[in-house]
Amino acid sequence: MGSNGRLNRFLRKVFLVDLLEGMWLTLRYDFAVARPGKPKELYTEQYPKERPQVAERYRGAPRLNINPESGETLCISCDLCALACPEHLIVVTSVRDEKTRRKVLTTFSYDTSRCMFCGLCEDACPVDALELTQDFELANYTREGAIWDRQMLEEGPRPTRYVR
Repeated sequence: MGSNGRLNRFLRKVFLVDLLEGMWLTLRYDFAVARPGKPKELYTEQYPKERPQVAERYRGAPRLNINPESGETLCISCDLCALACPEHLIVVTSVRDEKTRRKVLTTFSYDTSRCMFCGLCEDACPVDALELTQDFELANYTREGAIWDRQMLEEGPRPTRYVR
């Protein structure tokens, strides 16, 4: 590379030519979208005020479904969801009822901080007790807040609603 190429590179750096070309491209695109009589298309969602639409097949926060007639959980404590989970984040414990000889769910915990929302636990459930909903607000202030117990799974997440 000759001295002419080095001088050219030096002048481009000094006068910020690349930066100005990038800014010009951005402004040109921005003004090309806004035409007289047609408002600009907004790409920003006004999130707390307007909830975004999620895809139909979106998998978000887990929920333990309950029987609407009896109010009891549909979970039969088969532990298939925990076995299907590749991250081993579901813990199901149960005791056997002596009268009915059936398992009774005692605890159910789900660690949402480690979940990759693959849906294998939902697919493994034979009674559709576990479901991944379309709720996407899972933020917590602590790691312990990301471990959901049975009550939290039955109620579902309670996101903060911002109103003016």
